[in-house]
Amino acid sequence: MDVASGETVARGLSMPHSPRLHRHRLWLVQSGTGEFGHVDLASGRFEPVCFLQGFARGVGFLGDYAVVGVSRPRESRTFVGLALNERLAREGVRPLCHLAVINLVTGDVEHRLTIEGVVEELYDVAVLIGVIRPSALGFRSEEIRFMVRPAAR
Repeated sequence: MDVASGETVARGLSMPHSPRLHRHRLWLVQSGTGEFGHVDLASGRFEPVCFLQGFARGVGFLGDYAVVGVSRPRESRTFVGLALNERLAREGVRPLCHLAVINLVTGDVEHRLTIEGVVEELYDVAVLIGVIRPSALGFRSEEIRFMVRPAAR
């Protein structure tokens, strides 16, 4: 939806998520189909660029690349009957929790960072330019007491 005009810019999407403007294009993921692509604003049609092996949410950009967060679908009614599940079965692949690095010129998934263990869902992606040693802290870890401090008043 165009916020300024209130006009609908695309219809018929399956669980659209993470709309982002990058280089004069409206990019998004269709979580229900596992596709990443852009909307042709003249026609309102979604143009898929690639298929992602799971339930996609979260998009960040760095030049000619997009980084997309992909989760394993939860076992709930929300995920039953999605085109994503049919495509995973048709292609004979299982859903993965991962970060996909997509070449915006070719549409190829050039890199994939698979996340295994306790984490099964990603909700968003942020590209941290110039950060050399990023880390993630759990809210229940002892480390968080020393890494996150409220601002002094």
